[in-house]
Amino acid sequence: MNTTLNFMKRNYKIILVVVFLSLTLFAFKMNASKADDPEKDKLLLELLTFVIEKGHYSPAKIDDTFSKGIYKDYIEALDPSKRFFLKSDIDEFSKFELQLDDQLLNKDLSFFNLTYERLMKRMNESTKIYKDVLSKPFDYTIDESFNIDYEKAPYPKNDAELNDKWRKQIKLSALSSLIDKQKLEEDKKKNDANYVVKSFNVLEKETRENSVKSLDEYFGFIKDLDRNDWFSVYINSITARFDPHTNYFAAEEKERFDVSISGKLEGIGARLQKKNDLTEISELISGGPAWRGKQLEAGDLIMKVAQGNGEAVDVVGMRLDDVVKKIKGPKGSEVRLTVKKVDGTIKIISIVRDIVEIEETYAKSSIVNKNGLKYGVIYLPKFYIDFENADGRDAGKDIALEVDRLKKAGVNGIVLDVRDDGGGSLSTVVDIAGLFIEQGPIVQIKSAGRKKEVLYDRDAKIEWDGPLVIMVNSFSASASEILAAAIQDYKRGIIIGSKQTYGKGTVQNVIDLNQFVRSSSVGDLGAIKTTTQKFYRINGGSTQLEGVSSDVVMPDRYAYLKMGERDVDNAMPWDKIDKADYQIWNNNSNFNQAITNSKNRIAQNAQFQLIEENAKWIDSRSEENVYSLNIEKFKIAQSEIEEKAKKYKPIVDYKNSFIFTSLPYETDAMSKDVTLKDKRERWHDELSKDIYVEEALNVLDDLQSKVVSRKNIPVKIKKAKLAKS
Repeated sequence: MNTTLNFMKRNYKIILVVVFLSLTLFAFKMNASKADDPEKDKLLLELLTFVIEKGHYSPAKIDDTFSKGIYKDYIEALDPSKRFFLKSDIDEFSKFELQLDDQLLNKDLSFFNLTYERLMKRMNESTKIYKDVLSKPFDYTIDESFNIDYEKAPYPKNDAELNDKWRKQIKLSALSSLIDKQKLEEDKKKNDANYVVKSFNVLEKETRENSVKSLDEYFGFIKDLDRNDWFSVYINSITARFDPHTNYFAAEEKERFDVSISGKLEGIGARLQKKNDLTEISELISGGPAWRGKQLEAGDLIMKVAQGNGEAVDVVGMRLDDVVKKIKGPKGSEVRLTVKKVDGTIKIISIVRDIVEIEETYAKSSIVNKNGLKYGVIYLPKFYIDFENADGRDAGKDIALEVDRLKKAGVNGIVLDVRDDGGGSLSTVVDIAGLFIEQGPIVQIKSAGRKKEVLYDRDAKIEWDGPLVIMVNSFSASASEILAAAIQDYKRGIIIGSKQTYGKGTVQNVIDLNQFVRSSSVGDLGAIKTTTQKFYRINGGSTQLEGVSSDVVMPDRYAYLKMGERDVDNAMPWDKIDKADYQIWNNNSNFNQAITNSKNRIAQNAQFQLIEENAKWIDSRSEENVYSLNIEKFKIAQSEIEEKAKKYKPIVDYKNSFIFTSLPYETDAMSKDVTLKDKRERWHDELSKDIYVEEALNVLDDLQSKVVSRKNIPVKIKKAKLAKS
């Protein structure tokens, strides 16, 4: 059992549940081990409902309302665009709408079996539909339209309506591609007077051929899914009714979750993708064994896989997940890949597996000069931790290291960027927040039926006492929100970004379900991630639903779209508890003035005004769902959209005047690692086009003490000299 957004102390309530569950189910034994095993599925339902009901912070009542929620979520997950099921199917399924709670308690799989078998049937039929539709040219002169608002659309009443829906959906996609191709041909002609433009008929045929290829790939992916994959969809429709963050992980998903939270894996260090029946190397992970070996390269196709000196297994036509399983393995073990190289040659490549660190997971920093002062920008993509290794990398240790490096580089202020950071480990939040305060509470934790617990930074040392800005957006969630809230409540730094953060104020425990059965013959049961606690700001308020409101709100292109926790129908409610005992930071007399200055700058900034206008336009466009399938009308509509969009092109083309560079240690590493060099240069280029980072640097300027001269002199040293004088 490991914990996301949890502290290193044990959650006693969960331990009691686990012990009780172990005693209850320890004797349960299964004999058969089959790919599609209904007895295993029934056991899984029993385990899931028991663990969630006993361990969840506020378990939902399993009744008819619960059943209706499962039904709605599951059917939408199976057929979100309503292009597989007929109305007659839905009429048949709807008889179970109020029975799923009873089926869950009775471990009855009849609804799942019915929907799964029907879905497989409809998908097989759909393969013939799209091939028939794309076998002949579209008539783009007909005056017809297609509505892409699938949520409000009815299910097709019969095969004729279903076929017509497929036809229109494919036609819309092909029409868009066709017009793009026509524009491309026109551009080629402009650049080369001798270029012979392809005819309409040739381009129309190309778009249909591309559509066939695209749909073949989609159905190839669908074909790779087995009954267990679809059962996971059903299971997660059940778990989601408790709250949006209670989920079931099948074995492979649990492994991917562990990799995402730790940022490392054991394997060869290559990203794979499906290419028809083949498995293609899409990218080599910098620093991994495949990258170090310099024999494997992006574009290579894997034909066979052998373990050490074992016999090579043909993986052509094999599911991508199964190929990945064969290639991954423990550190120090050997895998031999038979690959078809980009140049067409066949080669056997031996690779010794190792620990692979996924660099994109980890914190990184950059230096920038502004008005004679030097500032540091730290980007934290995730609050990562290795639950299995206390000495492994974690976000807390890495941010402390980056802060130390920036201090030694003589920075006068730090921007900590947690935009798009979805969270992670709570222990790392406490460590990171503690770098910026002397000592005190960071976050409060509440478990059902228990007194609150306050997590403290007890280290009196302050790693950075200078100006601090935290950047957030509407996708900053969970751990990001705790950090921003703590810094805001202490008035230790200024929070700038979207109007509010995502609004996830809950803690989840990940519980391995395999510990509850004696026999391994049942196979890997996966794990359940369930909400066990809520966390609260030190001021007593929850971040649940409300998130953290920025001190300085910057216009956001997606500000008006509904994408937060508050927009999910079964999210847990907001509440508050007593505040913790803490002292507000009072070492910055410019704090309030810096906020005022920033707000004034934003209000007067033409670029920010354009972003705000663009946000409103994007919101209005989201309501437009009907598209003409007549080529002339479609072109006119697209031309109007493109003409309007030209006004917002300066948003994408914007460039600030700053030059961002790596710290010396990383510059050395980049000289030996072309991939790392390319990634850092891309990041620095992104920073140089980021108006939000520019404003964060402006705020750091405003936070400077008036006595600090515009030289590359650390604030701390300057203050010390002033104190002596």
